[in-house]
Amino acid sequence: MTRLPSLSPDKPAPRRAHAFTFQRGDVLAGITVFLIALPLCLGIATASGVEPFAGILSGIIAGLVVALLSGSRLSVSGPAAGLVVIVAQALATLGSFSAFLCALLIAGAIQIGLGAIRAGKLASYVPTPVIHGMLASIGILLIVSQLPLTLGLSNGAPSWVVMGLALASFAILLVWDTRALRRFAWVRAVPAPLAVVAMGIGATALLGAFAPDGSLPQAQRVDLPAIGSFGMLSAVLDAPDLTQIFNPAVWRVAVVLAIVASLETLLSIEALEKIDPAHQKVPPDRELKAQGVGNMLAALVGALPITAVVVRSAANVQAGGRSRLSCVVHALALVVSVVVFTQIINMIPLACLAAILVHTGYKLAKPQLFISMGRAGCSQWLPFIATVAGVLATDLLIGILIGFGVSVVLVVKRNIGRVLTLTRDGDHYLLTVRKSATFFCMPRLKDYLGQIPTGATLIFDATHADHIDHDVREVVASYTAAATANGIRVDFKHWPAH
Repeated sequence: MTRLPSLSPDKPAPRRAHAFTFQRGDVLAGITVFLIALPLCLGIATASGVEPFAGILSGIIAGLVVALLSGSRLSVSGPAAGLVVIVAQALATLGSFSAFLCALLIAGAIQIGLGAIRAGKLASYVPTPVIHGMLASIGILLIVSQLPLTLGLSNGAPSWVVMGLALASFAILLVWDTRALRRFAWVRAVPAPLAVVAMGIGATALLGAFAPDGSLPQAQRVDLPAIGSFGMLSAVLDAPDLTQIFNPAVWRVAVVLAIVASLETLLSIEALEKIDPAHQKVPPDRELKAQGVGNMLAALVGALPITAVVVRSAANVQAGGRSRLSCVVHALALVVSVVVFTQIINMIPLACLAAILVHTGYKLAKPQLFISMGRAGCSQWLPFIATVAGVLATDLLIGILIGFGVSVVLVVKRNIGRVLTLTRDGDHYLLTVRKSATFFCMPRLKDYLGQIPTGATLIFDATHADHIDHDVREVVASYTAAATANGIRVDFKHWPAH
């Protein structure tokens, strides 16, 4: 009789093999995310007007702290291009990076508070046109702020070398994801920003070796400090100026940071749920708390604001990431890069990083977006363009509020138009009330009542009304009292009693 082999001794082996494959996939995904994150961390910091190390530090905190506290196993956080404009404007307003860090500390506390009161779902109440308008305006401001760097105008006069590097960077970014190049495995393996950075490093090396007169000065390249010990590290860390905590301008920046960073985070995790193979639901309130802790820690050590980022999260999924290990690996790779490869990173031209951000801004504010919003009708176009115009004319917070206000006005107007209708049959008029008749209906109600001629019969039909405000009742009662004297007969159908 043939005996079946026992399965119990074989169980550990498949588990170990699966665990190895699982971890190897996460490690490879983490390295891929690192290759995307490194140039973006450097570019976002430079564009924000702070030291490049602040951007790297944000990526490290995001991978080692936020990823472990988050409810998402695949979301990747870090400095985001969408916050560049806020940071740059805040530095100009507050006058110092330490004052800005105080605002960031408060913003992180606000995010934790939002998570504690379960405000994570509030983002779903922000109209889509307002969100698109916010992102489009950020894209426009990003392009405007970075174009001078791509033209080499940082010192006033244009630099042909810098312009050449920027044009080469744009060319790479535009063609890298085309079908013709995606046929090659090495193109698919290398992210476009990394290809731009590699080209810039190569160009810097060639210029230094063969054309020293045309080589890029350090002012036009990344300038990371050498970190060889904890003493050197402590020397480059910044701390918040807590004496600014009662400054109203600091609190205004904090509120803007908290709102925009939270919106971007919640939108990112919503997008991630759609591309996650397991379609894991991410608790929004836990995510806000994790981001808040990360931003408070970032403020204490002198890093940039942190938010969940769609591009890096999508890259993590596409590269095979399956757990939080990929985020940790990406953060550890950032640590190694600033400790071991500082000299190589310092060869990256700022023009290449500026080109990456201009391209990012273009993707946020594509002409197709404006066309599609216009084709969607006034209900979409007006809040969208109001948000864009409001942000460009004032700032992000006011612009968002303007767009939201326009959306509310359009919704109220649309609902009012459906509450009251007036129909005529000979000398009989039927005024139908539907849904809730509030004080918003007063102008239209008075207009309809003014159209009833002498000798006519007016019927008020509230059969399908859910609620009628006291103000509306008063207007109808006053009209009814005066109607007989004007030769108008008034009847009521299902009119609720006071």
